[in-house]
Amino acid sequence: MLSLTIREVSLALREGKISPTELSRKCLNRIRKTRHLNAYITVTEELALKQAQEADSRYLQGAPKGLLDGIPFTVKDNFCTENIKTTCASRMLKDYTPPYHATVVQKLLDQGAILLGKTNMDEFAMGSGSTDGAFGPVRNPWSYTTLYREQAGSGDADLEWVVTGGSSGGSAAAVASLSSFLALGSDTGGSTRNPGALCGVVALKPSYGLVSRHGLIPLVNSMDVPGIMTRSAEDAALVLGILQGRDVRDSTTVDVPWPHAELPKGFDVHNLCVGIPKEYHAPGLSPETLAQWSRVADLLESAGARVLPVSLPHTQHSIVCYHVLCNAEVASNMARFDGLEYGHRSGVDSSTEAMYTTTRHEGFNDVVRGRILSGNYFLLRQNYEHYFVKAQQVRRLISEDFRAVFGSGVDMLLTPTTLADAARYSDFTQEDNRTRSAQEDVFTQPVNIAGLPAVSIPTALSSRGLPIGLQLIGPAFQERKLLAAARWIEQRVCFPSIRYQDDDNVADDSESDGVVKKQGKSSAA
Repeated sequence: MLSLTIREVSLALREGKISPTELSRKCLNRIRKTRHLNAYITVTEELALKQAQEADSRYLQGAPKGLLDGIPFTVKDNFCTENIKTTCASRMLKDYTPPYHATVVQKLLDQGAILLGKTNMDEFAMGSGSTDGAFGPVRNPWSYTTLYREQAGSGDADLEWVVTGGSSGGSAAAVASLSSFLALGSDTGGSTRNPGALCGVVALKPSYGLVSRHGLIPLVNSMDVPGIMTRSAEDAALVLGILQGRDVRDSTTVDVPWPHAELPKGFDVHNLCVGIPKEYHAPGLSPETLAQWSRVADLLESAGARVLPVSLPHTQHSIVCYHVLCNAEVASNMARFDGLEYGHRSGVDSSTEAMYTTTRHEGFNDVVRGRILSGNYFLLRQNYEHYFVKAQQVRRLISEDFRAVFGSGVDMLLTPTTLADAARYSDFTQEDNRTRSAQEDVFTQPVNIAGLPAVSIPTALSSRGLPIGLQLIGPAFQERKLLAAARWIEQRVCFPSIRYQDDDNVADDSESDGVVKKQGKSSAA
């Protein structure tokens, strides 16, 4: 049951093959068996079982709320949840309990979905590995596969684990390890698509303004977007159809241009024009990722799509532009955490200034403090025009590049999502966080600058047995076409899902149940 898509398990619930309570217990048991992944900060077991029992009653009465009724889901720990701790994986908010739900969380609960818990992340969503949170790093579920190496005859049984990507690594790990059918993440520069690609799940970043940010603790207000992680493009479309739309609590939201996000039954690629940005042949792109990029482009072309090179000349400046704009907004947003209204407060009471300083030093890690300091530097009166205003001008040029390409008749762009498969944790931590983030976000970050939709889909396994993902980028509010193309691709690449062994004789805290098995069906099946 846990390996089914949302539509499939929803049908099983309606046919009485399993009850919401039974399904929730299976998910909670899977969370316990995979707790070595450290994917969750808070598990809401009591609440989940209560919600499941309520869903049981609705199904018995023949009146489920919808396709999500009884479906377990998880939420990244930077979305507010009523009476449930929301920490942003930071000591600053380790005891913060919001009095309300984020709009996206409330919409899922209104559909009868069952909240399993809050997932781990980089502190305040600043990172690309999910290694820098106050509750420890997240482990990639694919870390524990030896099957592929053994089949190749290498005999390499090295189980050193690899990172999930970030900052929504806990959400990606939850979906990939089959403890949750869908997860919410946030995406400011690739924080949903990056871990989606490295963990082998579908990760959707909607157009800016299509989904409400109310209740999402902000990183960069002008780029933050709630993200969706599922096991198929069709499931992502289903969830988007529920979450999209105007919210009076978020003035940046817009009216939905289409009433629902359900995908068309058939998708004809003959009239599709797919662009390949020449600037995305970036330094550090692995040969295996490049091979998958070429393979999928060939698949589209052989099926009748027009595939042609395009140019996004200002993309090369997007990371520097993002660094300035991100840190400037971080400096502004993090100013609220001063120890007075909520969050951690230092015991130092010699002066107000000393309390501020000590509180922020104790509450924030080095990455957050570094971004605050550089952001304040960019915003100094003597630096404002040179850094912040220039970055805004470059941002406009990057957006105009995308607009020109899509205005020329290109329907969508096909790019890699990440440079390579997941890095080993030991290699990752040897790098400076900001440097690593700049490297990993080279394909994803320009999308946030331009406010466009993008979806990452798993396409293959590397020689190390780790997922490789590709990204589709479309014009604003063209998610339906984008996800239809993503489904067309996933039905043809037959990416193998993973499945943890179910062995009741294995202790819950043992890593021996982390062996994965290859399944002979696509993730869309």
